[in-house]
Amino acid sequence: MTEVKTTIDPEEVARFEALGEEWWDTKGKMAPLHAINPVRLAFLRDVLVRRFGHDPRAMRPLKGLRILDIGCGGGLLSEPLARMGAEVTGIDPAPGNVDIARLHAEGSGLSIDYRAATAEELAAAGESFDVVLALEVVEHVADVALFVRQAARMVAPGGLFVGSTLNRTAKSFALAIVGAEYVLRWLPRGTHHWDKFVTPEEFEAVLAVAGLDVTERLGMVYDPFAGEWRLAADMDVNYFIVASPAASPRSKL
Repeated sequence: MTEVKTTIDPEEVARFEALGEEWWDTKGKMAPLHAINPVRLAFLRDVLVRRFGHDPRAMRPLKGLRILDIGCGGGLLSEPLARMGAEVTGIDPAPGNVDIARLHAEGSGLSIDYRAATAEELAAAGESFDVVLALEVVEHVADVALFVRQAARMVAPGGLFVGSTLNRTAKSFALAIVGAEYVLRWLPRGTHHWDKFVTPEEFEAVLAVAGLDVTERLGMVYDPFAGEWRLAADMDVNYFIVASPAASPRSKL
C-alpha cells in the first residue's frame, strides 16, 4: 500500500474552518472544547512544571517554554498557554482558523506566533520546541503514523510530546458519537468518525517508531452529576498520552 504523503484530510480541514467566529462561542459548536479546556490546561500545567522544574505556584509557570500547538483552531488552547508565560506557536492548515486566532489574540493583548501551516512543513524547516502538543488532532488527520513522526521530529532533546484523542471502543462509540452528536447534540453530526479513533496501544506504538517513549497515560471523563470533566484512570473514551525522546533513538523511516 502506498503511504499517504500528507497528514491533511481536506474534508476535516473544511469542516473546522467553516466554524469561523464560532470558535470562541462558549455555547456554540465548540462548547465541548470550552468545557474540557480547564481540565486540559490543568493537566498540561502539572505535567510541564514537573518535567521542566518550574514553580506550579508562579503567576507564569510556563515562562520560557517554547510550545507548538498543532491544530490550534481558533486558539482556545494557545491563548491560556501564552498567559501562563509560554512562547506559543500555533499552526493550523485552515487559513480561516488562523485569521480568527490572530484577531482574538490581538484583541486579548497576547503575542502568539500563528501560522497557516502543517506539521510536516515545520518539521521539514527544522523547527524545534520544548513541547509539541496535538490535542484532539490525531483522530482528524489522514495518516496517524506520518503525523506522529513529523511531530516527533520537532520535540527538542529533553522535551515532551503531549497528545489527547478518543479511544476506539464500544463505549466511545456510544458516548462520543451516539451520545454527544445525536442525543445530547454537543457536537455537529459527523464531527467524529469512530473508525479514525486511536487506541492507547496504537498511539504508543506509533510514538515508539517515531523515537518517543510514553511516560504517562491518563483518561478524561465527564461527571454528569457535577456537570464537569475530570481526570481519571478510565481511558475508554478520552485520554491523554505523554512521551519524551527515547534514550536510544529508533528508526523514523
